[in-house]
Amino acid sequence: MPPDSTNHPAWAAAGLAVLALADPVLHAVPLAAGPLPWRRRAPGFPGLLRAICGQQISNTAAQAIWNRLRALPGALDPAGVLALDDGALCGIGGLSRPKAAHARALAAAILEGKLRLDAIPSMTDAEAVAHLSETRGLGRWTAQVHLLFAEDRPDIFPEGDLALAASLANLRALPARPAPRALAAIAADWAPYRSLAARLLWHHWRHVTGRPGKDPEDDG
Repeated sequence: MPPDSTNHPAWAAAGLAVLALADPVLHAVPLAAGPLPWRRRAPGFPGLLRAICGQQISNTAAQAIWNRLRALPGALDPAGVLALDDGALCGIGGLSRPKAAHARALAAAILEGKLRLDAIPSMTDAEAVAHLSETRGLGRWTAQVHLLFAEDRPDIFPEGDLALAASLANLRALPARPAPRALAAIAADWAPYRSLAARLLWHHWRHVTGRPGKDPEDDG
């Protein structure tokens, strides 16, 4: 069953065919959960700022904060963020003080040329994750989520994501959630479409829990 979107990348259909052979149980997720929605985030600074909003909180809470933050004048521009004080970023925008500090660090890294967003499309997945992770407040999970949702890369798998581990444990009736290293080893079988496998696992987890949960999928 194809993703429920008219603008999904061309590789998605091919990826589902590959996963059907590699893991029929995973491939069958849309049969139970419905068509796979193809969610995207904005590329560049807005997408990374949105990823910071979603760190360590539920998706519902993150979306509420993001709606407040992006309504602030200048909040979607690095220079604009640096011009906003805590009263705006935290009081009106809803960011915690640590996340406000991370947002400023991200903005400064871009303006100073330390974070080269224009160079990321030419980087390999590993290079892009490493480059993004050099910026304070981003980290490996945030970098992976950004590349998956904002860059539409086909073979990114955030092995440290708790919802992915919980979803796989449920889907395969495992006795416990696999640890990140074990999850990454399992995901190796889904290459070169690990991003698609991650989307299917998040989709399954939404279906079985009946709530958005703490995964990074959203429409914002």
